[in-house]
Amino acid sequence: MKRVLKILGIVLGVVVLVILIFAAKINFSPIASYDVELKEVTVTSDSATLVRGKQIVLTLCYNCHSNKETGRMSGGHLSSVEIFGNIYAPNITSHAEMGKLAKYSDAELVRLIRTGVKRDGQYAPPYMVKLPLLSDNDLNALLAFLRSDDPLVAPDPAQQPESKPSFFTKFLCTVAIKPLPYPEGPITDPDPNNAVELGEYVATGLAGCFQCHSADFAKNSDLEPATSEGFFGGGNKMLDREGNEVLSRNITMDEETGIGSWTEDQFVKAVMFGSTPDGRVLKYPMEPYNHLSEKEIRAVWSYLQTVPKISNKVPLRSQS
Repeated sequence: MKRVLKILGIVLGVVVLVILIFAAKINFSPIASYDVELKEVTVTSDSATLVRGKQIVLTLCYNCHSNKETGRMSGGHLSSVEIFGNIYAPNITSHAEMGKLAKYSDAELVRLIRTGVKRDGQYAPPYMVKLPLLSDNDLNALLAFLRSDDPLVAPDPAQQPESKPSFFTKFLCTVAIKPLPYPEGPITDPDPNNAVELGEYVATGLAGCFQCHSADFAKNSDLEPATSEGFFGGGNKMLDREGNEVLSRNITMDEETGIGSWTEDQFVKAVMFGSTPDGRVLKYPMEPYNHLSEKEIRAVWSYLQTVPKISNKVPLRSQS
């Protein structure tokens, strides 16, 4: 019996040692790099394209990358993503030295946005938005605006420290999260006259509403959003600006626990202006999406009518 226990102890010790070595390797190594082929890109621009590009940037990029004093997208510390480490959004103005994007070619920037692979081949961790379902026209508009002379991206010399990802982030990027594939073919714009189609695109491909409003970031599917666990049923754990845990709201049409008792106008008011039917004011991480058009927000409402209802009562005081 003693011999068996001794052998079991040795085996257990070896297993623990292997786990510790594996954990140490993850902790002290950089995030994995990948050799992902670049795709040829041609960016076109006109006044309408720049207007659309600015809408997208203000919706997706501005909150993290902006300096609230100057208004320029010179980056800053992201205290609300502490679980991922000591993270700084980089300066993405057109400054030749301090602006990260000035060093990226258009093809490299498309690879980053589509797949999550940066210029040096390293994978961009989960806090960096990836847009595998964004239409080709909207992606072109996004790039055109970032390359424009708009004041938001005017040269700014602010230098941001290098981010220091946590062990949790490195672990995720080692065992669970890998680069997304390039789209196999063109991604066309939704039919602007089909409210459900347009709403699905806004909620899953453009604004990515499902990412926060489903059950768990780790169980979301970037490529097949509707397969995400708890799709639009809320309860996802996030942090507010003070680092307090908040849970995302159930926005399925369940009458008891979702927004099935709301009207379309109340939904529009909540999304665009941050005011709910019960008089609450929504706060970060759910901030007003007033850079999207009212037509797009109403289309999201139409799409949500088609999403299966989920009964999931999220405590009101913790909702975002």
